[in-house]
Amino acid sequence: MSGTRLHPPRAPHASAPGEDWVDISRDAATGIETIRAHFTGHAYDPHFHDAYLVGVTEQGLQEFSCRRAIHRSTPGRVILIEPGEIHDGQARGEAGFTYLMLYLEPSWLLETCTRAADGAFPHHQAGFQAILNDEPRLAGAIRRAFWMLHEPEMRLARDGALDALAEALNPHLGASVMARAGGAATRAARRARDLLREQMEQDLGLEELARLCGADRFQLSRAFRAAYGLPPHAYLVQLRLAAARRKLAAGEAPAAVAAAVGFADQSHLGRWFRRAFGLTPAAYRAICTNVPDGKSLHR
Repeated sequence: MSGTRLHPPRAPHASAPGEDWVDISRDAATGIETIRAHFTGHAYDPHFHDAYLVGVTEQGLQEFSCRRAIHRSTPGRVILIEPGEIHDGQARGEAGFTYLMLYLEPSWLLETCTRAADGAFPHHQAGFQAILNDEPRLAGAIRRAFWMLHEPEMRLARDGALDALAEALNPHLGASVMARAGGAATRAARRARDLLREQMEQDLGLEELARLCGADRFQLSRAFRAAYGLPPHAYLVQLRLAAARRKLAAGEAPAAVAAAVGFADQSHLGRWFRRAFGLTPAAYRAICTNVPDGKSLHR
């Protein structure tokens, strides 16, 4: 499916003062999602994605934290974020900011960038060397690929734009920052992360988690935050949100998804989902599947 709209404007300055909107599409052939959005004030709480995020700020000052630093992106700047990297978002200035972003599946990025490099791409876990980039060629490749998917053109045109994107991304890829962080984590922190992934739907307490990891609960909390940027309970919420996003994209109903991934109920999932992604679970499911549920698609 490609092309469901939450808000249609294309011009960078099409928003009324104070008006926030989110416009998402999903390409069924590649699984790549495209999102274009405008926010004034607070945009997103800290969260992470399973995908590689590559995008361009169109208008305004886009401020966000990532890799333990504050980043500020202005019009024309490229934003590059790895899977698993914690980031948030907020506007600075009354006009807010507008941006466009592609969510690239890891399997797509590895396969396509390897082919674009004639099989010489060296990193099994690829990462971005820097969060912000000012290269016009890369920004142009991101914009072209975005619009080829977001307002879908013929398949050959889309494939050509994605190949050009892979070629433009290759010089900016290196060893994954997230993989290095995981490698530097203590054994207890890595074990805790693995347990949270394996038992995502369970309501583990910190004392129990620490016991299973052979660590003191206070030591574990400090080590976990140092390695992964969040305390264990917040990291677990992000794991559940990422799993919920996948299930919703596959067409599962929000209530069933909430129960499957460990949220108390559909409203609990909805509150966290809106804070992280800027729209409701039902809206996201409708976008990915063309299955409306009669509710508003807006935030």
